[in-house]
Amino acid sequence: MRAVVYEHFQGPVSVADVASPKPGRGEVTIDVRATGICRSDWHGWQGHDPDIRVLPHVPGHEMAGVIAMVGPEVAGWEAGDRVTVPFVTGCGECSICLAGDPQVCPNQSQPGFTHWGSFAERVTIKHAQHNLIRLPDQIGFVEAAVVGCRSTTAYRAVVQQGRVKSDEWVAVYGCGGVGLSAVMIAAALGAKVVAVDNNPKALEWAIRHGAAAAIEPGGELAAQVIEASDGGTHVGIDALGHPDLVRASMNALRRRGRHIQVGLLVGDASPTRIRLDRLIAHELEIVGSHGIAAAAIPEFFDLVLKNDLDLRSLVSREMSLTEGAERLEHYTENTEPGVAVITP
Repeated sequence: MRAVVYEHFQGPVSVADVASPKPGRGEVTIDVRATGICRSDWHGWQGHDPDIRVLPHVPGHEMAGVIAMVGPEVAGWEAGDRVTVPFVTGCGECSICLAGDPQVCPNQSQPGFTHWGSFAERVTIKHAQHNLIRLPDQIGFVEAAVVGCRSTTAYRAVVQQGRVKSDEWVAVYGCGGVGLSAVMIAAALGAKVVAVDNNPKALEWAIRHGAAAAIEPGGELAAQVIEASDGGTHVGIDALGHPDLVRASMNALRRRGRHIQVGLLVGDASPTRIRLDRLIAHELEIVGSHGIAAAAIPEFFDLVLKNDLDLRSLVSREMSLTEGAERLEHYTENTEPGVAVITP
């Protein structure tokens, strides 16, 4: 099969012919019909993710497709089923998974990180019995390509971790795929959203997807957000991952506000100074949000269908594997808003 491959971190990314995977015990192999290109894939190529231990490597972790082969001990699924999966596939057997939190499973696997991913014609999914999600007929493969990571990550951040309510003010810092999804979901819940990004095109997309206000940072960002949100936000979501955005979000919160950290902070950016005196006095919360449990994805689909949310509107471009390889190498140079999707 054809796949996007790199042999060294930060090295050349190209399309090559590699062996097609076959499912082992508890696994399925999926014919990939669409897969999103995410900032996390770029982090992996940079060498920021310790789960990538064997090179050469095939990236890609948010996909939709059709089951090609079913391995032993996978019941209720067969070739031809239309499916997607969360990017964190929990083992389904440990105490954490049994408690309903497979997104933080200590035995988790992640396609595109712990093993070869979906920038390919086929990908194998481990722990398939606990992680396969059947696609509703109304949702196509391209739209579903943003479900495995961007949109469902945003759903957990907004709904499950952020507990956003109607008429609350929500600030979304960083309007890439996760951020735009968060804007769309929070707006669908009736929240008033302030979108923050240094890319004017991304802010245009945020307004189009339901943001009440848009801010291009300049000067004191927290003060700008407080002014735009009529006195401060109830929830702030850092969807990019930057110490300045963490501090701005915390400083713009109202009393008993919630800061939700979704974006990765790596290397020197990981240690972030915040004011604990204000956190204590105002009873603020800092909550991490990492992916989503497979069992919660049908709830997200219900929200999408009930509110007629247009997931495809988050997709800016469809491209080939060859174009996807080039996009990954130049990910941080791209200013095009929305999600790029490979359709191998």
